[in-house]
Amino acid sequence: MIKTSIQNRASYITYTKVIKSIETYLDKNHFLKLDLPVMLPSLIPESYLEVFETEYRYMDTRQKLYLTPSPELLIKRLLVDGIGDCYYLGKSYRNSEPASSKHLGEFTMLELYKVGADYMDISEVVLALLQNIKYQISNSKTDLDITYQGIKVDLVRWEKMTVAEAFQKYSGISAEELFDHDMFREAARRKGYAVEVPNTNPPVGGQIPNNLSIDPGIRRDDKLSEVEVQRRDPRLREDDSKGGYFTYKELWSQIYSNEVEPHLGKNGYPTLLYDYPVEFAALSKPNPDGKTAQRFEFYIAGIELGNCYSELTEWPLQEERLRKEQQERAKSGKISHPTDWGFIESLKKGLPECSGIAIGVDRLAMIFADVDSIEKLKLISIKE
Repeated sequence: MIKTSIQNRASYITYTKVIKSIETYLDKNHFLKLDLPVMLPSLIPESYLEVFETEYRYMDTRQKLYLTPSPELLIKRLLVDGIGDCYYLGKSYRNSEPASSKHLGEFTMLELYKVGADYMDISEVVLALLQNIKYQISNSKTDLDITYQGIKVDLVRWEKMTVAEAFQKYSGISAEELFDHDMFREAARRKGYAVEVPNTNPPVGGQIPNNLSIDPGIRRDDKLSEVEVQRRDPRLREDDSKGGYFTYKELWSQIYSNEVEPHLGKNGYPTLLYDYPVEFAALSKPNPDGKTAQRFEFYIAGIELGNCYSELTEWPLQEERLRKEQQERAKSGKISHPTDWGFIESLKKGLPECSGIAIGVDRLAMIFADVDSIEKLKLISIKE
């Protein structure tokens, strides 16, 4: 059923202002806006998301096409060919998204890349972008405060916090425990998380706490899959998936979602959470410590808005990721689609040193409009 919601006019206008502000700022700073196709004959396989499938028909011609869940494979081709700093601002599509206030199957994505930059350079671009949006919406060059659902946030600077610092502060898990798989599992056990994969029979001698899920879940908003291929470096191999136990990444995601994420972006400033364990940033450049990689996410009022990393430029690792993800998709029974191996052939020419970020524009507009659901930004929506 198609539903009109004229009562959302004011918040929709804010959404359009956010779009215009993004374009104005990036154009002024010499990022080239890209017009990219959203229907492609092949995609990068990603095991953690489902795609939309359609078919082109003309007389006897038949061709399967797929709506793009991300413009990444197209933009990186252009980066290899020398396009320079650029961005895509348009629709992306993900099937089987949960029915929630922060998810839609069709959504607006900003994906930008800056050549010769790392993730911290991008963090400064994003902060200036947020400030520019605020200036344009409020018609003020001095007031950088926003209030979302009663939570006041000043866009004057980041609250910068490493992942290790966040786990220590909000979950009481030390850096030593965070980066040691066995110690982390024991810390999860002490906190009451189910670390063993449950049998079909009820557990003997105890109960799983009612407020904790035994399903570790996979966070759905990342630019990369949480089960993406492990790099050849031995420190990244999954050596802890012992029979009967949830893996390190599964337990990490559970604790992060329950105990860390709800606090982010609620301490007066937007939170820049950076230096993720290498297990969660397989295609990000590793840091010299060998434990973390150059990836950040940013949050306002507990809502994740963007995911960035310094791009890993080695094409063999990209190819390995695609093969692994292809296998995972086949196992999961998701829609089968051709893999875009031409993407790898393009990368063999040499991806320049660069950094990129993907930002959910609907969520960002939701913040500036101070509404509690993406649907409240929409004049027309589809209901069952």
